Amino acid sequence: MNFSRCKLRFQAECWLKLVVLAVVLFGVFQESSFGRVVPYAGAIGGIATLSADAGSERVAQGLNLSSYAPSNGGALDLFAGADLHDYLSLQGDFIWNRNQLRLNSSSASGVFYQQDRGSSQEAAIFGVLIYFRRRSARIRPYLGGGAGIAHLSSVAERLVGSGGAPALPPAEFSWTGPVWRTHVGIDVRLIRRLDFRYSFSETIGHNEISNKLSPPGPRGLANFQNLFGFVVRF
Repeated sequence: MNFSRCKLRFQAECWLKLVVLAVVLFGVFQESSFGRVVPYAGAIGGIATLSADAGSERVAQGLNLSSYAPSNGGALDLFAGADLHDYLSLQGDFIWNRNQLRLNSSSASGVFYQQDRGSSQEAAIFGVLIYFRRRSARIRPYLGGGAGIAHLSSVAERLVGSGGAPALPPAEFSWTGPVWRTHVGIDVRLIRRLDFRYSFSETIGHNEISNKLSPPGPRGLANFQNLFGFVVRF
């Protein structure tokens, strides 16, 4: 399957998930009345972990192989939203993370390289949070989901080693496109308008890093984040 078909399929899956969310929300709206709308904002930070990938290609001499290995990096999520109901909130997020990468490639003919790169990703996400306890509860676990746009960029830092005349990735490359984010977490009330929040999230989208491997890797990019911080309700 070529890249354009993969991209179209991913976009279709995102839109399908949004339609399902809309149907669920409509059902909630129909079954229950809304109390006072409570706006909130907050910031959480922590660790981002990218999924790894590898590619292979059979040639007459044997196999051409490639892979990349990411390192854990920092992440920050700034968000604002509104509690519409005891069990439902709408939220918008701006999320940033940075990770180091090591790209590897070797061919059956003996040509190879190892390259260290830096990568960063910014994403704007709009979604919903479904709580499992009322607003008045001190401890409120939740499940969230939403879609948005992400921008990934990567810059070469150093060539660790090479042999022959390898086809290196571009010194700089970037990608912008749709992503889908799911997250689970818990809000713990500290004082009347201040909560502690823990969140674990996964953001999935097209993998431009794998696309630049030689041979390319087949998997999409998953961005996992463990985040801690605070929420202020107004």
